[in-house]
Amino acid sequence: MSSIWVICRKELKGYFASPIAYGLMVFFAVIAGYFSFMATAIFVQRGMESQMMGRGMPMDLNEWVIRPVLMNVSVIGLFMIPMITMRLFAEEKRSGTIELLTTSPVTDLQVILGKWLASVLMYGAVLGVSLIGLVALFAWGKPDWKPMLIGYLGLLLQGGSLLAIGTFISTCTRNQIVAGVATFAICLLLWVLDWVTAFATSTGGKVISYLSVVQHFEGFSKGVLDTKDLIFYLSVIFFGLFLTSRSMESLRWRS
Repeated sequence: MSSIWVICRKELKGYFASPIAYGLMVFFAVIAGYFSFMATAIFVQRGMESQMMGRGMPMDLNEWVIRPVLMNVSVIGLFMIPMITMRLFAEEKRSGTIELLTTSPVTDLQVILGKWLASVLMYGAVLGVSLIGLVALFAWGKPDWKPMLIGYLGLLLQGGSLLAIGTFISTCTRNQIVAGVATFAICLLLWVLDWVTAFATSTGGKVISYLSVVQHFEGFSKGVLDTKDLIFYLSVIFFGLFLTSRSMESLRWRS
C-alpha cells in the first residue's frame, strides 16, 4: 500500500508542478460557474413568474439547479479526462523512464493503481471547484444535500471508469497527443452509445445502450443510488485496469 501511495504522490506532484492542474481548474471553474449561474438565474426567473401568477414557489431547487449543473459537469469531464490521463504512461515511454519503472521492485499492479489513483484524485480536485457554486445555494435556499452528494459520487465513479480506460490507452503509445485524442474518441463513443435507443429498440440496441456511461449517471443525478449503476462503473474500472495490467506485462517482458 505504501508503494501505491508513493507513486500516487509522485504523479500528483507532476500534475501540480506543471500548468496542467491549474489550467484544468481555471477552465472548469469558469465553465461550471457559468452553468451554475445560468441554472440559478432560470430558477429565480421561473419562480418570480410563478409567484406573479399566484402559484407560489413549488419548484424543487435540486431538480431545477443542482441536477442540470451535475449533468453539465459530467459533459465537461469528457474533455478533461484525456488531458489528465494522456501523460500517465506515454510520458514515461517518451522520456525512457518506463524501463526503470518496469524493472523496479514494485509490481505492475502497484504502479497502475498508484497512477490511476493520482488521476482520480486530480479529477476529484477539479470537481471540487464546482462545489463552490452549489454550496452557495445553501446560503439563500434549502436544497437537499444528500442527492447532491450522491450526484458527486456518480461523477467520481463515471470519471474513474473513463480514467481507467485512459490509463490503458496511455500505455499503448509514447505520444501524449495520440493518447489524449484516442482517449477522447473512446470516451465520446461510450458517451453516445445511449443514442442508439432513439432508433433501435431491439435487444441488441438495448445492450449497446446499456454500455453508455451517460445512462448509468441518470440515477445518480437524481439522487438515486442504484446497485446496477454502481456495479457497471466498478466493472468498467476493473476492465480498464485489467487491460492496463496486460499492457504493462508486455512492456515488462520487452524490457
